[in-house]
Amino acid sequence: MEDRFTRTRFLFGDDFELFSDKKVIIFGVGGVGGFALDCLYRVGIGNITIVDKDFFDVTNQNRQIGSHQIGKVKVHVLAEMYHGVIPLQEKVDENFIKNHDLDQYDYVVDAIDDIPAKVLLAKRCEKMRYGTYISSTGSAKKLNPLMIKVDNIWNSYGDRFGRKMRDELKKSGFKGRFKVVFSPEEPKCKQLGSFSAVTASFGLQIGSEIVRDIITRR
Repeated sequence: MEDRFTRTRFLFGDDFELFSDKKVIIFGVGGVGGFALDCLYRVGIGNITIVDKDFFDVTNQNRQIGSHQIGKVKVHVLAEMYHGVIPLQEKVDENFIKNHDLDQYDYVVDAIDDIPAKVLLAKRCEKMRYGTYISSTGSAKKLNPLMIKVDNIWNSYGDRFGRKMRDELKKSGFKGRFKVVFSPEEPKCKQLGSFSAVTASFGLQIGSEIVRDIITRR
């Protein structure tokens, strides 16, 4: 019997059964997080929660899934598109992190662009096994997805956003390590321009990291 997972089963075989009971939370569902969501949903991750406080605006339309619905809440639009996804329209701050049980999730994805919030998340997830907390650094201003790299936060380089994130982590006293997706490609503009071939590839790479982690640690 064919269903939406038929070709996924062809690829993963028995490993496909590992995906249905995994719980993932994605912080930020814009140009990066939206494609991480799409990837993980399509492969069959059984429980996905998405967190974002924003509404879609017209400038999102060059890179974000669901952005045709201008003025609507991002997480609500995506929850309608991806049946079963749990939407939380929340600001990621100290209060949210303190009151939300992140220990229930197998994987935590940071795809937000607010450095103080990224630092709070990293500190909250400091004790998670390497590879289960994944963060995206700067994907804007770049053109070539072949420049994308994956490493631990302290080995990332060539990106001003990532450097500022590392600086703030040091100031906060963070001593751990976690996986980041980054690109050392030189920025192509001064303004916050973006190209979906790169932002989407960041999100898809995050999805790939999670899927491969699941099947290698079965």
